Amino acid sequence: MSQPTALVIGSGFAGLSAASYLAQAGFDVTVLEKNATPGGRARQLVDNGFTFDLGPSFYWMPDVFDHYFASFGKKVSDYYGLKRLDPSYRVYWKDGFTDMPASYEDLQKVFEELEPGSGAKLDQFLKEAAIKYEVGMGRFVHKPGLSVTEFMNWETISGALKLQLLTNISKHIAQHFTHPKLRQLMEFPVLFLGALPEETPALYSLMNYADIKGGTWYPEGGMYAVVQAMVKLATELGVKFHYEEPVLSFQLEPDATPLMFRATFTGTGRIRSVRTSKKTYVADVIVSGADYQFTEMQLLPPDYRSYSASYWDKRVMAPSCLMYYVGLNKKLKEPIHHCLFFDEPFGPHGKEIYKDPKWPTAPLFYVSVASTTDPAVAPTGCENIVFLIPVASGLTGDTEALRDQYFDLIVRRMESHLGEEIRSSVIYKKTMAVSDFQKEYNSFKGNAYGLANTLLQTAIFRPACKSKKVSNLFYTGQLTVPGPGVPPSLISGQVVAKEVQKQFGRALKRGAKLSNKF
Repeated sequence: MSQPTALVIGSGFAGLSAASYLAQAGFDVTVLEKNATPGGRARQLVDNGFTFDLGPSFYWMPDVFDHYFASFGKKVSDYYGLKRLDPSYRVYWKDGFTDMPASYEDLQKVFEELEPGSGAKLDQFLKEAAIKYEVGMGRFVHKPGLSVTEFMNWETISGALKLQLLTNISKHIAQHFTHPKLRQLMEFPVLFLGALPEETPALYSLMNYADIKGGTWYPEGGMYAVVQAMVKLATELGVKFHYEEPVLSFQLEPDATPLMFRATFTGTGRIRSVRTSKKTYVADVIVSGADYQFTEMQLLPPDYRSYSASYWDKRVMAPSCLMYYVGLNKKLKEPIHHCLFFDEPFGPHGKEIYKDPKWPTAPLFYVSVASTTDPAVAPTGCENIVFLIPVASGLTGDTEALRDQYFDLIVRRMESHLGEEIRSSVIYKKTMAVSDFQKEYNSFKGNAYGLANTLLQTAIFRPACKSKKVSNLFYTGQLTVPGPGVPPSLISGQVVAKEVQKQFGRALKRGAKLSNKF
C-alpha cells in the first residue's frame, strides 16, 4: 500500500503543528505557503539592522510548547533557549505604573499594597484557576468539537461544572477583588481572547493562571525562533515546504472514497486536486491552516461550503490591530520588555471594538521593547519597539494619514510617562493595519485574533475542524478548535491530525498514535 499524502495550506503555528503530527503518523506531507517565509502571522521583519516579530510577542504556557516537542521525542532546548522575564510586564496608569514581578510572593505584596487582604484572595482565585487550567487545557482543548457526544461522559461533565462557563470573568474577578486596578490587571489576559470581560466565560481565568504561575518568557531570537524550530522539526520528519505558492482553487469530484476511509459526516464530494500559482497537486488529505472563511468562500464552490456568507457575517470577531514597528537611534532610560498603557478607561475603547465598531478615540495600547532583553534585534545603541493598538475587525480607511495620527497620539502618551522624547529619535518605522491583515493573511475582516471566545463560539459552536461536505478536507487554526493564540494553535494542529488519522488510519503504512495526554 502506498504512503498516504497530505497537503497543508499555510505555515502558521497550526499548519506547522498539523504537518509534523501528520508526518509522524505516516503521511507524506507538503506545506503550501503563500508568503516567502513561514510563520503566518508570526513572520519576521528584518530591515536596516532591526529584527521585528510581526505578530505574537508573549510566550505563555511553556508547558504546551514542552508537550509539543516532547511528542516527537525532543525538548524545547534542542531548538531554542528561553529566558523568564522579570517583571513579566509593566502596566501604566494615569497616576503611575505597576510592575508584575515574576516571583509569586512579590506579586502578592503588590496586590496587598493596592488592596489589603487581596494576597490571600489571589491564592483562592488561582486555586480555582488551576482547576480550570488542568481541566480546560488537559481535557477540553483536545476535543475536536464535532459533536456534543464528546462531552457526554462523567469525567467531562464533572470537569465542566468546575469551569464556570455560565459566569463571566468580569463578575468572577469582582467576587475576589474590589480595587479597580486589580480588576484591570486580572482582566488583562482575556483581552487576548477577543471579547469584553463581561462576555467572556469565567473559564478563561485559566489565562490568569498561565500568566502568573506559568510566567512570561522570551525565546532567544524572538518568537520567530519558535517558527524556525517547528520548521526544522517538520523538515526532520520529512515535511516538504513550498513558499510563494498561494492556493488558487480546488478541483472537486463526487466522493468515491471507500466507506471505511470516509469521514463521519456525509460528504457530497472530495478534493481531487489543489491548484496553486505554480502547479497542481494531488493528495489524499487537505488540511487548511489558512483563514477558514477564505478557504470556504474563495476556494470552495458554493455547493461544497459548510457555512454560508450570512453565517460568517454573524460571527463575533476578535480585534484587528494597528501596529507599528519602530527603530530608535538611542536607548531608552528605563525600558521594560512588555508594557501595557491603561492610562485611559477601557470601557469606551472596548465599545469601539465590540459594540460600535469605529476607530478608537482614546485607545489603550501595548508596547514591546524586545531590545531590552535581546540586544541582537537592534543595532548597537538603538532600540527595537513594537506598538499595538487593538481595533475593531472590518474597519476601513486605514490610510497613512490615519496611521500617522494614531502613532503621534500613542507616542505622546508614552513620552509623558517615560519622561523622555521619542519621536525625534525614530529612524525606522513600518506599519500594519486591518487592510494589511486582509492582504497578507487573507484574514476575514482583517482580524488578528480569530473568533471572539464567547460562550456561543466555544467548542462545538466553533466552525468544525472537518468539512461537512468534502470528505477529505480538514481545518486547523484560530477560527476552529480550540481557538486563538499560539498554544491553542499548536494544540489545534494535533487535534486535526488525530481526526485525519481516525479517518485514514487503516490506510497508513505505519501508525504512530498521537498522544492525547497534556
